[in-house]
Amino acid sequence: MLVKEVMNRNVKTIRSIDTVKYAAQLMNETGIGSLVVVSGTGGVVGIVTERDILTDVVATGKNADNIKVGDIMTRELITVSPNSSLEEAADLMTKNKIKKLPVVEAGRLLGIVTATDLIAYEKNLIEKLATLLTISPIKSIGG
Repeated sequence: MLVKEVMNRNVKTIRSIDTVKYAAQLMNETGIGSLVVVSGTGGVVGIVTERDILTDVVATGKNADNIKVGDIMTRELITVSPNSSLEEAADLMTKNKIKKLPVVEAGRLLGIVTATDLIAYEKNLIEKLATLLTISPIKSIGG
């Protein structure tokens, strides 16, 4: 199974010049924990997460109205290709200790895949196989 088959295409984005307060409001309204940061031309330049806001703004007592997303975002963005396998995506997440991977091709943001997406896919696969095993005997090949 490939990343493009399970990725979410409706990615919430923000610009680096937007305020952290706006980022927090957008995350709160949409019920998500991160926003992909894009340039004026639509190129992916970073990601900002709830953790960034908590550690870099709230915990330090800064005013979210005065801080720009570009000041706290993660710039060294780890991305995945839409044609990567789900196993490759999971390996990237595990190796880099991240839960969200923007899906990028030729510099364009196509979607996002999260650890939750991978777990949901695996759960669905396991349920289908369990149903198969409880409904009918498995036929052997050639017999």
